[in-house]
Amino acid sequence: MEKAPSIGSSSWVVEMEKTIGDIDPAVEMARWKRHSIYLVPERIKNLHNTKAYRPELVSLGPFHHGEPDLLPMEEHKRRAVVHLVKRSGKPLREFVTAVAEVTQHLQEAYKDLGGEWRGEENRQRFVELMLTDGCFLVEAMRMDALRGKVHGDYAPNDPVFSQYGYLYLWLYIQSDMVVMENQLPLLLLHRLYLVLDHDKYQDAREIRKLVLDSLCPWRRHVVDINPGGMHPLDILHQSLTHDDHQDRKGSKEYVMPSAIEIYEAGIHFKVSDTDSLLDVHFKHGVLSMPAVRVNEGTEKRFLNLMAFERLHPSAGNAVTAYVIFMDNMISSAKDVALLRSKMIIESGLGSDEEVAKLLNNTLNKGGVMSPSSRLHDVQRQVKAHCTKRWNRWRANFIQTYLRNPWVFISLVATVILLVATLLQTFYTVAPFYKLISQQ
Repeated sequence: MEKAPSIGSSSWVVEMEKTIGDIDPAVEMARWKRHSIYLVPERIKNLHNTKAYRPELVSLGPFHHGEPDLLPMEEHKRRAVVHLVKRSGKPLREFVTAVAEVTQHLQEAYKDLGGEWRGEENRQRFVELMLTDGCFLVEAMRMDALRGKVHGDYAPNDPVFSQYGYLYLWLYIQSDMVVMENQLPLLLLHRLYLVLDHDKYQDAREIRKLVLDSLCPWRRHVVDINPGGMHPLDILHQSLTHDDHQDRKGSKEYVMPSAIEIYEAGIHFKVSDTDSLLDVHFKHGVLSMPAVRVNEGTEKRFLNLMAFERLHPSAGNAVTAYVIFMDNMISSAKDVALLRSKMIIESGLGSDEEVAKLLNNTLNKGGVMSPSSRLHDVQRQVKAHCTKRWNRWRANFIQTYLRNPWVFISLVATVILLVATLLQTFYTVAPFYKLISQQ
């Protein structure tokens, strides 16, 4: 009879028992915290426009480096290094050393970094990539800050770093800066700026402000970004979700009326005091919401912000919750038109139908609003207001009589006729009763 194998002594069991004995939540937390830049899985890309998850003009970082359609910008990246170093008056080796000292931290920022960028034999190649791409981004943001007026440093007809480049290329660079797979760690930018001016950029908040100015020049309010900002997309995310206090009270509410129904139920719309996407409140019949700009770059920006939330556990759910909230409230172009008239939506797209399609069909696929999102409470409060008998009657009255001018005119005519008939009856009958009373 064949002897049964000893399960308890197998190499797998021994290895797993060792792992069980060594497991430490603090160590695991530190392990996952190191990563902040991810490859977007195909399961997410397949839900949306896959082009939104890749750069169009320039690769930043290792994930898209060397792709054929992005190679033309490599020459201009190297030129950016030359100009930046020459203008600084510092030796190139000082910049190289500044980046090399944090190589491991930069590598750890990239989840699933390829083997061609790892190991001692590839260390120098990785440093050169980081330095080259970092200098390019610094020069591109400088060009944006100066509105292209960099001809004291670059030639007036420079194809990238000039007023021509600012006019025709900057929006593509800005768009590529928010791609999840195209991020550069903020640590890299900080190290480069410290070499440029150690005293001015000692505080990392200065670098975060430069990045935010490049990504959100239209913002109305100054935002104090968390010192732990990891990369440009993270800074954009924080700027849109600041003051996200998760103070949920009631049960989840997945459905709310459309913007038109909300308005007809007597609720007024108001632009919130901040740019935060979660500065949404319902109080005393007023629904306050932030003004949001919708243009050709909105799809790419929001899809990458939502991908960041899905892939980075500590990023939260704020942007995704806002997109679902807007999707619940917009069912047609009429809802968009109403919100646009109230300055809630600032549209740069061709039509209200395109905005409705973007929010209904493009952004919300696969999205889930966190059970702890405060927007559940807002939806519940709005729905409760709209379902009250008086508010529902008011909505029905407006829907039936006030939305069609001819029906309204007919209603007014009917009321006038009724009043006239009553008055005529009164003045006809009144003398008769007066005569009787006199007798």
